[in-house]
Amino acid sequence: QVQLVESGGGLVQAGGSLRLSCAASGMFFSTMGWYRQAPGKQRELVATITAGGSTVYADSVKGRFTISRDNAKNTVFLQMNGLKPEDTAVYYCLGAQFGDYWGQGTQVTVSS
Repeated sequence: QVQLVESGGGLVQAGGSLRLSCAASGMFFSTMGWYRQAPGKQRELVATITAGGSTVYADSVKGRFTISRDNAKNTVFLQMNGLKPEDTAVYYCLGAQFGDYWGQGTQVTVSS
């Protein structure tokens, strides 16, 4: 059974930092990443990373967020610095390999 389990969300003040983790089991994913969905908005890309370490970032998070992964542990991380209220959303972990698999989501709330 394929599972992706996120952790690390929470409430933080603007300018603060959070680190999200997503542990995958049941399958090794060639690409892993993070998407987010704010209330009333569509789910959007935050960042992705391949097994080889190639990354893609949304323009809105470049220079503030860093995605990384531990292939041996099948885990992806998202270090979020300089958080802004507009970063408030549910953050979803993505695993892509012969299809897309999603975690249950973790809430990130940034207060002004």
